[in-house]
Amino acid sequence: MRLRSAVTAVLGAALLCAAMPASASAASGQFRYDYVTGEGYEATGFLNNPPSGKCLNLQGVGEENPQPGHSPKNRTDSWATVYAEPDCKGDSFRLRPFTGGASERLKVRSVLFV
Repeated sequence: MRLRSAVTAVLGAALLCAAMPASASAASGQFRYDYVTGEGYEATGFLNNPPSGKCLNLQGVGEENPQPGHSPKNRTDSWATVYAEPDCKGDSFRLRPFTGGASERLKVRSVLFV
């Protein structure tokens, strides 16, 4: 009888562990984008190992700069969805892991990795 109770307890614990959500992780790799600074210089922004599941507003292309970023390149191991507006709003476009990219016609201000 004790063996049956022990087996039941172990199986119950295993099911609880399997049902718990995984913690947030980071995408491995680098995400890059180009932009023109407020002073008119060409620049490249990048995110190294960005967090997954969190909207990230891109540096250099926020409210302080009226021009959005462009030419995103996803070199991470996760899908990246880029957005035309801050806070992951507006038109969006998905970039595949490792090789995803777009031309300068795609304007970006925020990104979400999943």
